[in-house]
Amino acid sequence: MKNPTIRTVIALDSPDPYERGKQRGAALGAELLGGLDTYFRLFRTVGLREATVRSNAERLLDVVASWSPRLAAEMSGTADGAGVETWQIAALNGRTEILSQALGARPGECSTIGRAGSHVFGVQTWDWHEELDPYWHLQSVAGPARSFVGLTEHGMLGKIGMNDAGVSVFLNILGHRDDRPAGVPVHLIAAEVLANASSVADAVDIVCSAGATTSTALTLMDESSAVTAEIGPGAAVLIQPENGTLAHTNHFLDPGLAAGEKPGLYDPDSQQRLALVQSRLALLDGRPLPDSVEEIVPFLYSGPGEPGLCCIPAPDAEFGRRWATLATITMENRKREMRVANGTPLDAQGQEWLALTPPVG
Repeated sequence: MKNPTIRTVIALDSPDPYERGKQRGAALGAELLGGLDTYFRLFRTVGLREATVRSNAERLLDVVASWSPRLAAEMSGTADGAGVETWQIAALNGRTEILSQALGARPGECSTIGRAGSHVFGVQTWDWHEELDPYWHLQSVAGPARSFVGLTEHGMLGKIGMNDAGVSVFLNILGHRDDRPAGVPVHLIAAEVLANASSVADAVDIVCSAGATTSTALTLMDESSAVTAEIGPGAAVLIQPENGTLAHTNHFLDPGLAAGEKPGLYDPDSQQRLALVQSRLALLDGRPLPDSVEEIVPFLYSGPGEPGLCCIPAPDAEFGRRWATLATITMENRKREMRVANGTPLDAQGQEWLALTPPVG
């Protein structure tokens, strides 16, 4: 079992995005620098030179400034608050886009289940490099159009979270042959949704306006509706619930986007994880998911010999291949409540979950 740790909750409060960023950078301080160093080590490990990373980050920064000047200003403030250069913060926020150019397979990361209907809620595992486990935090943000709470990595403006309108975002990275670091980074799309969307419809509009060029699945939920937006280069397709349920791992479900799936990236692990989840859902025999978010967390359990919904790195795995479930997250939309546990859903059994609700007023 992973030992529980106390996660930092960063509180940001300003209507000015640059000031919010400056608060973020100052609050994270040396920890942000540690995360930055680890990411640049990762970039080198997968064959990306610093000059390439910088060129990509500066291109992404220009794209973001055109789409949402607020996000660009907040990244600039984060850099100033932490004492680093803005392109370095852009590289963190665009790490998915930059890593899309890396060579070699990346084992599975992230599994999500959402319940639609009269009581909307969801659960996700977040799997990522074990060495980056010290470099994520929780945040409580006031000042933009919508206040929100969330889980994000040091230096990143957003990832997974819920806002005061009850709009929530889960995120599963996908891979397409045409992915490239030329559009709005998917993590910043999530940040924009959390800061501005008052409904799933608003969130979908934001997603479709972004012009992303790297693939992801954003599961978007509010009090009364839920949908997964599969984003591919130049396209966004909505995946509707089946029998009141959404389930996603790290491959495309839309046939058109799936035709461009990058082979060998997440397969067959992603398909195997989704099949395990779907086999458990099938036991419901068409009935909706249980009415309690706590009751769906076990749908993401896995043990020896099963597909890795609970991801534990091999003891001899090298840096860049040490994949681990870093956090388990639930969101209950009508309660405006996000809960986070360190590690896998199995680890969470022995922990007290940390509950967050968006700031009011």
